[in-house]
Amino acid sequence: MHPKLENARKVLRWLGDSRRRLCEFPEAARRRAGFELWEAQQGKEPSDWKAMPSVGAGVNEIRVHTKGEHRVMYIAKFIEAVYALHAFEKKTQRTVQHDIDLARARYRALIEERRRERS
Repeated sequence: MHPKLENARKVLRWLGDSRRRLCEFPEAARRRAGFELWEAQQGKEPSDWKAMPSVGAGVNEIRVHTKGEHRVMYIAKFIEAVYALHAFEKKTQRTVQHDIDLARARYRALIEERRRERS
């Protein structure tokens, strides 16, 4: 981490309906996911996560195990913010393709927006 940012907290930016969807999680899952995102904002790794290169470079998935399985796909590699791409309840062993596609589309839109801002 950059020395000047050691104690800094990145802002959390919600893409699409990710915040609304996370708010629909049961309370225990919502609290856990919120804490894990806060950890990402501090530059730390969540306690249970996996890389999601099929969505995009640097995208990770927070895995929340409560009464059910919940996931939050996010990207924290940019200096300005942690971006929550998608939040959803997982009902099968494999992540449903629709959830991967939605997160991938939001990731691509974010990359394009950042590219436009820099030019």
